[in-house]
Amino acid sequence: MKAVVWHDVGDIRLDEVSEPRIEAPTDAIITVTTSAICGTDLHLVRGTMPGMLPGTIVGHEAVGVVEEVGSAVRGFVAGDRVVVGSTVACGTCSYCRAGYFAQCDTANPNGPQAGTCFFGGPESTGPVNGLQAERARIPFAATTIVKVPDAVTDEQAIMVSDVLPTGYFGAVLARVREGNTVLVLGAGAVGQCAVASAKLQGASRVIVVDGIDSRLETAQTQNAEPINFNKEDPVAAVLELTGGIGADRVIDAVGIDAQRPESGPAVKALPVDTSSFDAEQHKAAPDGNTDSGQWLAGDAPSLSARWAVRASAKAGTIGIIGVYSPTFDSFPIGEMMNRNITVQAGNCNHRRYIPGLLAKVARGDLDPTRFISQHTEPTAMIDAYKTFDRREDGWLKTTVPM
Repeated sequence: MKAVVWHDVGDIRLDEVSEPRIEAPTDAIITVTTSAICGTDLHLVRGTMPGMLPGTIVGHEAVGVVEEVGSAVRGFVAGDRVVVGSTVACGTCSYCRAGYFAQCDTANPNGPQAGTCFFGGPESTGPVNGLQAERARIPFAATTIVKVPDAVTDEQAIMVSDVLPTGYFGAVLARVREGNTVLVLGAGAVGQCAVASAKLQGASRVIVVDGIDSRLETAQTQNAEPINFNKEDPVAAVLELTGGIGADRVIDAVGIDAQRPESGPAVKALPVDTSSFDAEQHKAAPDGNTDSGQWLAGDAPSLSARWAVRASAKAGTIGIIGVYSPTFDSFPIGEMMNRNITVQAGNCNHRRYIPGLLAKVARGDLDPTRFISQHTEPTAMIDAYKTFDRREDGWLKTTVPM
């Protein structure tokens, strides 16, 4: 079967790989009908999230049809249409039972203290082969997959695999309440979902910061107030819009990417007519900077972290869902402490939110397909990665009918 495979930093390829098989009684095999490319995948390709093992299939978002189940999987049968939660969870440990599926004690083979296990990630997360493939093995299937209601399309469901629950989780972490003014940093797919989720959770006003006009225009269709950081100081703009007070709640949907300066993309732009990424162009230097010198020093806080703290109201709350590498250890904690700001961060507990969000989509409370900007065929996925990496105007979320 065909799958997108990680070979090295900057080097992913559409390869022919072995078919997945049941390896444990709790497994299921699905035929993937729709997958998607996520900003987290770019971190893995760029090397800003280290530890990837060559040969790992990437991707952590999928909708599919159950093909086969292990003997311990009783709630699903062949032919069920399902959405796959991006994080793997056993469903029976104390963390899963408390709703902290991203901190399952059992799923990550590196042990209970290893943290989140997710599809297509680095060695520290499993690794578990990902979902940008024709078929996939789903560990702990009774918890990790959820049946898709008939009223929900595959395109709607693929957004509930990761980006919509993650945006919703960001609003939960930020403690959004009725009447709040909310600032969302980043207007990518997760940021757009965070805007929608903040409104679902009662926000009366949402301000969005990004540097790409098309993304800000999409946020504006949700009645969010756009700030382009390439045209004005985002902190000053937020303070001006809030009478000098700042936002009650802040959602950081960017993460480490905001550590790059405004002069260019995080990695060099690549020609779209090559068969794979150019690994040499993407290699990280020993000091953590790229060979192009486009990354700031490793001890500098991410711009989004700095902006989040400075644009927050005193005693405000920040929810961080943007990806930060485990090696990133710099945060403006002094400013945060001096202003009594609460910060919560983490990987989304997808299984906790997927059923409710599917129900909201089925009822018509929101339609996440409005945030899908591109569709591509599996044979064009490598080129789609390159274009997404360059942050070209108009690119927001790419889905892949498999």
